Amino acid sequence: MADHIDGPRTIGDPSIDLTDIFAFHSPENPSRTVLIAPVHPGAGEVAFFSNAANFSFALKRIKQTGLGKNAGFEPIGNEIRFNFVFELLEPGTQPQAPAAAQRGTFTLPSGEVLPVTVGDEKGSTSKDRSVRVFAGVRSDPFFIAWSLSTLEPVPNYAQNDNILALVIELEIDKFLPLKDGTLFGVIAETSPRRRGPTTLEGPRYDWVGRPEQANFILFGLPNSVDLRDLWNQLEPFAPIPSDVKPVFRQRLAESFRYWDNRDSKTDWDNEAIESHINVRIDDFLLFDTAKPITDQSHLEIEKSTIAGKPYQTGGGRTIDANVIDILVTYLVNRDQGKFYQSPATQATQRGLKIFPYLAPPNKELLSLVQEIHLQTSTSNLWSLIGRFAAPWHPLAASIQTRGNNGPGQLRIIETVEGKDIIERLDSIDPKKRILKYSLVSGIAALPLNGVIEVTPSDGGSKLKWTIQYRPSGQGDVLVHFIITQWMEVGVKALKTRYGVKQ
Repeated sequence: MADHIDGPRTIGDPSIDLTDIFAFHSPENPSRTVLIAPVHPGAGEVAFFSNAANFSFALKRIKQTGLGKNAGFEPIGNEIRFNFVFELLEPGTQPQAPAAAQRGTFTLPSGEVLPVTVGDEKGSTSKDRSVRVFAGVRSDPFFIAWSLSTLEPVPNYAQNDNILALVIELEIDKFLPLKDGTLFGVIAETSPRRRGPTTLEGPRYDWVGRPEQANFILFGLPNSVDLRDLWNQLEPFAPIPSDVKPVFRQRLAESFRYWDNRDSKTDWDNEAIESHINVRIDDFLLFDTAKPITDQSHLEIEKSTIAGKPYQTGGGRTIDANVIDILVTYLVNRDQGKFYQSPATQATQRGLKIFPYLAPPNKELLSLVQEIHLQTSTSNLWSLIGRFAAPWHPLAASIQTRGNNGPGQLRIIETVEGKDIIERLDSIDPKKRILKYSLVSGIAALPLNGVIEVTPSDGGSKLKWTIQYRPSGQGDVLVHFIITQWMEVGVKALKTRYGVKQ
């Protein structure tokens, strides 16, 4: 998924996982360029930035070194760098204020420092108003709806997810003057934050250039060695060290041939593959500040260069660009056949035309429902289901309670996998046979509210189990799977115990 969970390191710490990068002209003012880097996939509704990391954008001017079989791009000149850092949470001071707030700073290439308040949609503006920045939770702008192993359509993997977003809107003439060249490469990276002269600076955590360089192209081969963490330690805009460059060139060649054969046709000859390797081995998102950037212009600069002709657009990447289908089509048939249109034609929410350009975070609760008719009386079923600590679920190895019986009591469920799920009893109505509970911890959801209701049904009984939740800390694809499996296994056990009423 773009740069989501692009290696073991970022899987272990999602807070430093850069998921995407965007570069486009501001719809509000074409004389300004917008750069966006989302971080922390599955951030939930109330996530905060790590205070142990630098969150950086780096740009360099790019020289096109040749066309066709000589295709290539070379970074030139000085690096232009912007950097965010964030501090520990501050307790809320007003009754109507959030329980906690987070602040940070944004440093311009000149050294000017702007204060940043996380979640402030007005953002922060430099003294000369040449740059405006935002940091906070937004709806994940990414969408992908392919099973990569089969190229069969599936629902959008990032549907309903949120991310933390870093947004920069800058004046082109000041930061990227046209007189010095208009073609740029941009990357975003996370790295350890320096805390003083005695602090050792560790390696980079993560970086992102073109979408899917890591997950589709370097890692997507069947039974391949995972090179992503090694790739993430390379220095953007710098030559790849000679001891590892052959490894990456070989992986790119294998990957491009693998993708080309997905439709059982050969559309990429050896010369074109070599050109593609020469372009892809240096990874940065290309954009031209003097040309139009549209939802369709993504990869046009690279494609035209490999094809041996001048590029016509500003390349880049807009929020609503269908980058995965554009990339899949190019990899599979080099745009010589059908367009691989997946079922997802947009993200959960489309981008905005005004600052901060990404849609507000998704907050609606998602619902899952299981309903079964059983061959047992309501009183018999309720005598089991109506006990908060009853050991009826096969995935629960043990259940312990804390507190007095009744609302507020906690149950600690140790699963058969050795994990703990803690739930709170919110209410119980023996007459109506309704039990309500909420999650305290153990599943990546906040909130998660469950309702179990038992009612008569043609001489038997009906059980309706409803869970409403909001994914937090992991993407909804995984959270949905975990909750669904828990419910389905529980319902199957009740069917086995009591029999299903036909």
